[in-house]
Amino acid sequence: MPDKHGDLVQGTLDMLILKTVALEPNHGYGIAVRIEQTSQGVFKVNAGSLFVALQRLHRAGFIKSEWRSSENNRRAKYYALTEHGRKKLGSETREWGRQAAAIARILEA
Repeated sequence: MPDKHGDLVQGTLDMLILKTVALEPNHGYGIAVRIEQTSQGVFKVNAGSLFVALQRLHRAGFIKSEWRSSENNRRAKYYALTEHGRKKLGSETREWGRQAAAIARILEA
């Protein structure tokens, strides 16, 4: 469990990255910013953790990448969800919902 503001629950970073690139292809910095914005500042993604996660997801075939020009005309590697990644995101989302519901039941007891 997270012990301070901004920590991610173990195993959720991959799911958040998959969801973020499912919305639109993005570069690493853009992914980190989108996660922070969408979570209203609760989650701040460490650049090192993000890089390792992107490599892991790419190797697994959940995301693909291509070099493009960013908004400020710099070359950046953009990541997009693959069909395999879309299926993984669906199963991860269902599992997360199941676990969150179980935690809620325990806390309400």
